[in-house]
Amino acid sequence: MGIRFGCQAYTWQMSGRYVGRLDHILSTVQAAGLTGFETEVCMLGRYYDDAALLANELQSRGIEPAALTLALPWAGPEETPEERREADRLFAYLAHFPGTMLVLAQLPGQDRADLQRRQQNALACFHAIGRRARERGIVTAFHPNSPPGSIFRTWEDYQALLAGLDADLVGLAPDAGHIAKGGMDAFQVFQACRPWIRHVHFKDLAASGQWAAMGQGMIDFPGLVSYLRDSAYDGWIMVEEESAQAEAEPDVVTLANGRYVRETLLSIVQ
Repeated sequence: MGIRFGCQAYTWQMSGRYVGRLDHILSTVQAAGLTGFETEVCMLGRYYDDAALLANELQSRGIEPAALTLALPWAGPEETPEERREADRLFAYLAHFPGTMLVLAQLPGQDRADLQRRQQNALACFHAIGRRARERGIVTAFHPNSPPGSIFRTWEDYQALLAGLDADLVGLAPDAGHIAKGGMDAFQVFQACRPWIRHVHFKDLAASGQWAAMGQGMIDFPGLVSYLRDSAYDGWIMVEEESAQAEAEPDVVTLANGRYVRETLLSIVQ
């Protein structure tokens, strides 16, 4: 299928005003010209009780369910009973959307104390989920993030992640913005992580360290897309934004980011 561009719903999630409003969100994604959709399960609302509702909303707009994201602490050496129930519920839901990626996003802690043990615990939980997912034909990828309490946010953390991650069970969903926020060069990290990459997130970061609209920050998205194309990446690039404007006006920034994709990135993969 090649490289395709979609939208991650975190742009709407930030404000807390759009839980369960996937009809509105998907209409904006469609208007932005993006053909895939990803959301955390906490945004599904009533759609989590009836997969057919989501399937109908997607199909009517010609949008594919690229991924669903599960965000939990995974702080112990194994999943808690509640964490396992949440994962198993999502497995059952994903059975209605064959080919949809399962993305794991660990909720940040309060600090980075006892880092090595916490990283090992997280990896053990990721592998347990990935093993059960694989039995159901679901592909899983871990999405590192960059808040101060994240345990996979620096280059040293990424080295530990790559050394410990079993790619047969769990791949990577790197985020160019979180990589830059962690003080790294996105292009270099994508190169280092390429054998593990199953899914990709794009958002931009200004040199000041503030989130920016795509194309207005310091990340070389055309270079990243060219590299992914040349390295035979076959999957989704999900666009999102976390700027102050995105929190206040998620529809406006998504339409603008869709234009950026069409005018700057799409021709690279066509």
